[in-house]
Amino acid sequence: MHVVFVHVHVKADCVDAFREAIFANARGSLQEPGVIRFDVFQQAEDPTRFTLVEIYHSAEDQLKHRETAHYQTWRDSVSEMMAEPRQGIRYLLLDPGV
Repeated sequence: MHVVFVHVHVKADCVDAFREAIFANARGSLQEPGVIRFDVFQQAEDPTRFTLVEIYHSAEDQLKHRETAHYQTWRDSVSEMMAEPRQGIRYLLLDPGV
């Protein structure tokens, strides 16, 4: 599995528009065969901060995701909403044997 946490900080006046855009992207992403999960979190203490948890079968599936129309529409539509560049961090999923 390929896991990515994407941390996003949006401008305060763009929170509602960002939510609409990311929900559309998430719905499209969940239709992709290589996507296992696509979760959207909004920070409780600071509603301008979001974390996306994207889980793919492989790194190649993430690359395919970036080629989709819904991702490109999202990327282009939210670029001016960002308070700072988004940050994607890759993680390894560890199995504790539970």
